[in-house]
Amino acid sequence: MNGGSLAAYYFHQGTNFYSYDYLGVQRRKINGKYEYTFRTWAPNAHSVSLVSDFVGWDSPLPLTKITDKGIYELVYSSSVPLEGEPYKYRITSDAGVHDKGDPYALFSRGKDDGASIIYDRRAFRFTDGRWLAARKKKMSVKEGSYLPTPINIYEMHLGSFMRHEDDNSYVTYLELCDILPSYLKKMGYTHVEFLPLQEHPYDGSWGYQVCGFYAVSSRFGTPDDFKKLVNTLHNAGIGVIMDWVPAHFPKDEWGLYEFDGKPLYEYQGRDKQESRSWGARFFDLGREEIQSFLISNALYFLRELHVDGLRVDAVASMIYLDYDRLPGEWVPAYDGTNENKEAIAFIKKLNSAVLGEFPDALMIAEESTAFGGVTA
Repeated sequence: MNGGSLAAYYFHQGTNFYSYDYLGVQRRKINGKYEYTFRTWAPNAHSVSLVSDFVGWDSPLPLTKITDKGIYELVYSSSVPLEGEPYKYRITSDAGVHDKGDPYALFSRGKDDGASIIYDRRAFRFTDGRWLAARKKKMSVKEGSYLPTPINIYEMHLGSFMRHEDDNSYVTYLELCDILPSYLKKMGYTHVEFLPLQEHPYDGSWGYQVCGFYAVSSRFGTPDDFKKLVNTLHNAGIGVIMDWVPAHFPKDEWGLYEFDGKPLYEYQGRDKQESRSWGARFFDLGREEIQSFLISNALYFLRELHVDGLRVDAVASMIYLDYDRLPGEWVPAYDGTNENKEAIAFIKKLNSAVLGEFPDALMIAEESTAFGGVTA
């Protein structure tokens, strides 16, 4: 198998933890031309096409199905770089024709229309090497746990932390570079934990209904702007924790909801599929492609955005089959319990992957029922 075939194989096996290097948009420069490869996974689609400003929203370019498990691909050559250009996938299926954002988009127009934006993630250069080296030294190799260093975490919803007085507009990532480090230092905090900054559609929310899992919210700036904020905080001696939402996603048209016309990222069976209270779909954590998607996502934030840890949201909703369900609405596990064995196995797999690459990262579970061993 060639490199692409191996990447697809491991994606379908649930072990491609660099899946954002294969799916989404990949760019290379050849003979003075910019070559962009678009790939997405849509096994239930009849066809997938690219629509954008650069090809036309009414002139879709078809992607070719390159694997029998539903990966589609288009290679597009351009004489000029296309970074900053919006695009979507037009998916035709039994459910009709729908324009979808790229699940692996690293930048998005978010709440405006959900269009994905081509972004060069390799352009920004971090200068936080001293911070990362010091973070590694805090890990006790002998004990396999952190040395006893106290931490004090400031939990922060960026959208309501501060607004411009003249027009009530958001303070940006770049503006926070000049505000946040000194504030946190003055108040005695060692870390800041951002409530979800992954792209989400509703301004009035805290960000827990995520549609763009790889894209930090464009409300506050670009991914490079966010990287600069992390870099600035690190150089001021402040750690950064991201609130991460791997349990569920909303049913917005442009998001993951029935991505290729049928349940794909979500469970198919109604006994696991949806939250009664949140109106959200639960990720199918037993499906290998979803494991590749989510574990790659966690590692993307640690690798590419240099965050120091993840606060994993809504763990109880993942590990209990009867969570937010009435009697008769759920099916017990093979051993008669209410435990979602697939979700528990996924969390173990996630922690193992993070520990293997970032043994000095913080992994924090927001789990409301004192489930045994959740912090082991």
